[in-house]
Amino acid sequence: MTILYPEDSYPDQSVEREIYGPDARLVIRNVEDLMDLDQADCDDVEGLCVFRRMVTAPVIARFPKLRVIVRMGVGYDRVDRIAAAARGIMVCNVPDYGTMEVADHAMALVLALRRGIVLHHESQRGNPPAAWTYTRDPLLRRLSVQRLGLLGLGRIATAVALRAKAFGFDVVFFDPLRPNGVDLALGVRRVRSLDELMAQSDVLSIHTPLTPETTGLIGAHELALMPQGAILVNTARGPIVDIDALEAALRSGHLAGAGLDVIPVEPPVEPIPTLLKAYRDREAWCEGRLIITPHSAFFTPEAWDDIRRKSAETMAAALSNAPQNVIAPESY
Repeated sequence: MTILYPEDSYPDQSVEREIYGPDARLVIRNVEDLMDLDQADCDDVEGLCVFRRMVTAPVIARFPKLRVIVRMGVGYDRVDRIAAAARGIMVCNVPDYGTMEVADHAMALVLALRRGIVLHHESQRGNPPAAWTYTRDPLLRRLSVQRLGLLGLGRIATAVALRAKAFGFDVVFFDPLRPNGVDLALGVRRVRSLDELMAQSDVLSIHTPLTPETTGLIGAHELALMPQGAILVNTARGPIVDIDALEAALRSGHLAGAGLDVIPVEPPVEPIPTLLKAYRDREAWCEGRLIITPHSAFFTPEAWDDIRRKSAETMAAALSNAPQNVIAPESY
């Protein structure tokens, strides 16, 4: 079997060769666009492992023998699943490589905002620095008097729920795809509509995949439903949130803060969103109440190694007709 890695992300192929065995042929390239691959590199490929690259319908058409695509991560919006299904190509992901890291990151954003850590940090390094005292601000609230809402309740959101409960939050979630009783098992509460979730969430943490249904799911209407002084954290996918509506809600003071690990276009290109520009320019209205990290919530050296090993294991299982982590074209 021939397996192609179009991104040269690791220093050697020792882990992959251990998992695939001596008979596998590995093709390692480093291209920004899979359309730039030599056709000779595509002709015999049965397995395609991708991390950041887009797998579009024209890309898929270049691989006459392709059987399996493994997305080296949780999200699978980079793969045209409909085009893959039309060819009978299996699509898999790696859903469990950075669960703890992303959950920790989401909670770190919540705590950094709600405890005023970044707010005080910024004020104390001002010129001149603020007075040596606390700041009264809508951001700062006791955790146990707040309700933390989870949009989606998959692996990462479940880990966030457990962390949030330990900090004293009242935890609610909205996820129409989760079976009845999961709320009872976790000791959290379920709401039956997105509007109900928004209206109850002093803190909203987003954990849904990016699909046609979730693109732009959180817009001006939904943000307006949130309580005055609420905060939003997004460690899922940028296009789920209308970033212009989020900026308006922050500028007006309706939302007290936001923590974003993702934005609609990554890496950002000109013209960048005005929210990102205000953040980078350190405009006074957003200092201390807006945190942006560069889609780094997943990363630790341990998680990076897990991506590698678990991706290869998923590919090996699929090519040996014992598939795991299969994503259906119509999923979500």
